[in-house]
Amino acid sequence: MGLDLDLLMQQCAHTLERTDLARELGSDAERIEAKVRDNYVRGGRRAIVVTDRVSAFDVVIGTIPFKGQVLNQLAAFWFEQTKGVAPNHLLEVPDPSVSIVRECRVLPVEFVMRGYLTGSSPTSIWTAYERGERRYCGHRLPDGLSQHEPLAEPLLTPTTKAEKGAHDELTSRDELIARGVIQAELYDRAASLCNELFKVGTEFAASRGLILVDTKYELGIDAEGELCLIDEVHTPDSSRYWHHHSYAKSLAEGKNPQALDKEYVRRWLIEHGYRGEGAPPALPDEVRCEAARRYIETFEVVTGCGFAPSTEEPAARLRRNLAGFFS
Repeated sequence: MGLDLDLLMQQCAHTLERTDLARELGSDAERIEAKVRDNYVRGGRRAIVVTDRVSAFDVVIGTIPFKGQVLNQLAAFWFEQTKGVAPNHLLEVPDPSVSIVRECRVLPVEFVMRGYLTGSSPTSIWTAYERGERRYCGHRLPDGLSQHEPLAEPLLTPTTKAEKGAHDELTSRDELIARGVIQAELYDRAASLCNELFKVGTEFAASRGLILVDTKYELGIDAEGELCLIDEVHTPDSSRYWHHHSYAKSLAEGKNPQALDKEYVRRWLIEHGYRGEGAPPALPDEVRCEAARRYIETFEVVTGCGFAPSTEEPAARLRRNLAGFFS
């Protein structure tokens, strides 16, 4: 289990940073570039290429070896695990870094579920609480809470969906409805679905010795008008995981819980004076490899399977495996 450090170091020079497959393959597919994913839309289907780009504070800050493969394959695993709770858009996984999905109309809200008072970003619930704020995304928070402790119950704390390069903004159910962003009935259906997904994810993570601390869900409406889960689910990019066995000890010692997610990268950036404004510092290969190790460990602990990376030159592999989609 796990990958050799030498292989991770070698892969630092061969990460998948960007694609332009429609141009390369002479296709009429529409290319849409997001922070981490390169999307190609054609004939009611979408090819989602999960690159190795990593973002923090809504800014792309570099690449992590094998990150795209981990995210894509772990999302596929969780789509299968949660399909009894929520239909999803996944059709097939033709490449380690690619999912073919049904095209859906994306809801203009990110649904963030939080189970613990934690986080280091400017919009995190702990950052707000530490500033003295006691109302967060429409929820009243009591005095006397401590960092990293569980909330009385999981909270849905929605954000707006910002355009690439902009920052998501905290909001609330009432604000979204008042602004006409989403109808009350649809929001409430989505909220119910997210609560059930978080419950299932929390229980499954616990069976693997992990705490699912928080996560974000993206939802869409499919061609039949049904609400469905899209994008990714319970990955180290969209979610925060802690090891259960060391959680209580970490809190007793006043330390951050042992984490398996990209919070490691965020904290490294904060230690080097970066919180999302201006040009980010370059990630050293040692940091990139440690982040990769954590991503891979998350995959292996959650799935119970060893991670099998593809070291083939990514552009050639993608062209071969996606030729059918673009033809």
